[in-house]
Amino acid sequence: MILNQFFFSRKTQSRGFEEDKTSEKPLRSVAKAFSWRFIGTLDTLIVSYFITGAIGLATSIATIDFLTKLLLYFFHERIWNHIKWGK
Repeated sequence: MILNQFFFSRKTQSRGFEEDKTSEKPLRSVAKAFSWRFIGTLDTLIVSYFITGAIGLATSIATIDFLTKLLLYFFHERIWNHIKWGK
């Protein structure tokens, strides 16, 4: 029920389409991507270290993971900004 309200509830005051399509600026998407990737990279670093036992290898894995997923997340966010569903 709570998830239903979160995902499907309508705002009482709807903004127009022109305002909605520009509400998320690219810089905001970058900031969100960095904050999420920081958390994700810590997770990758810890898991990689437990699997490999080598901090150098774990750091390399985490660094590559950070860069690739940062770019993927940014473009994912930008694409979703063009989708009208759920706005």
